[in-house]
Amino acid sequence: MTTTLQAWGNSQGVRLPKTLLTALGLENGAAVEVELTPKKDAIIVKPARSRPHVRGRHRIEDLVAAMPKGYKAAEFGWGTKGREVW
Repeated sequence: MTTTLQAWGNSQGVRLPKTLLTALGLENGAAVEVELTPKKDAIIVKPARSRPHVRGRHRIEDLVAAMPKGYKAAEFGWGTKGREVW
């Protein structure tokens, strides 16, 4: 199959035939991963691995992985301000 690069803003784009998209289970707006082969002679386009929805900017797994080895959690006494019963 041969296709043509086309200008798309400041980039170049390639249109993928519907038969390829259907075979991969992709539809308009789907996320894909694009990478270059080690020999830099081909481009690989594949469906993006689904990532769990993250509520904020950080994932707890990444935050825990960034903690120093041997980290020990400690309590901190903030004191009281007001009429707290506990």
